[in-house]
Amino acid sequence: MANSKLYKGSLVTIILKLLTENEKMYGYQITQKVKQLTNGELHITEGALYPALHKLEAEGLLDIEVKKVDNRLRKYYKLTDKGNKETVNKLQELQSYIQTMQVLINPKMSLE
Repeated sequence: MANSKLYKGSLVTIILKLLTENEKMYGYQITQKVKQLTNGELHITEGALYPALHKLEAEGLLDIEVKKVDNRLRKYYKLTDKGNKETVNKLQELQSYIQTMQVLINPKMSLE
């Protein structure tokens, strides 16, 4: 995607959605899943991902589980009950935003 600024506002929603589909994920796994699902169009950097994950954790939307993998500690992120509820809200907000943008971009396609 030429303009990565377009998806930055949706990063939290992307993270939450991925965690609803996968019980728990670690940071690198999230970046790779996004890359795979978008055929390489979206690249989430560590500099964007980890602050978002930490913010979601601080808000009580994520729990962390630390596991030892190959002599390294790996942080897995998973949704709390509050996180599951917020995911529904964020997805509804995004869908509404997309519909609004479609009306602005192509008014002839909008339902009257």
